[in-house]
Amino acid sequence: MNTQNALDEISLRLLDEFTKEPEISQRAISAKLGIALGLVNSYIKRLYKKGHIKVKTLPRNRIKYIITPAGFIEKARLTYTFMNYSIQHFKEIRTNIERTYARMQSEGIERILLCGDGEIAELCFISTRGLQLKIIGIVAEEKIDNGFFGQHIFTVEDIGELDYDAILVSSINDRVLSSICGNNFNNKKVFYL
Repeated sequence: MNTQNALDEISLRLLDEFTKEPEISQRAISAKLGIALGLVNSYIKRLYKKGHIKVKTLPRNRIKYIITPAGFIEKARLTYTFMNYSIQHFKEIRTNIERTYARMQSEGIERILLCGDGEIAELCFISTRGLQLKIIGIVAEEKIDNGFFGQHIFTVEDIGELDYDAILVSSINDRVLSSICGNNFNNKKVFYL
């Protein structure tokens, strides 16, 4: 995501929060969105100067944020932009998965161990349908009780005991990645998305 998209995403998240809870404190917004308090203040000032919000002082040193008609238009524009970006990103990931699977099939790979349990891993799993590829398990930082699409969840320590042709890394977790890079996995191929 480029810098402008990141800035727009924060503005959209602030407008969303003001819609849900107009009397929220900047400190609460900071904690909820996981961004610095000073950054929240800066964005609020920016939204105010652009006419997207009004700020009303309430008794007991509280503030109410009111989204203006221009703010609702901006929120709709940002929502559309973010959705369009997300769809394009999804298409790029899907194309990359298909390219990787075609390469795997051309190399005779059939049994895949999937590293990662996030959204990209879900796309990887769904994308194997109709192919001669089988995901035999998921490697995650820790075992998950509910599983992942009915698949067994393994930790990096379990990999040596499994029978697979290749590993597909679908998400980068520092601990998992360092384990993968530091292990030859019986000379099995490792593919990265």
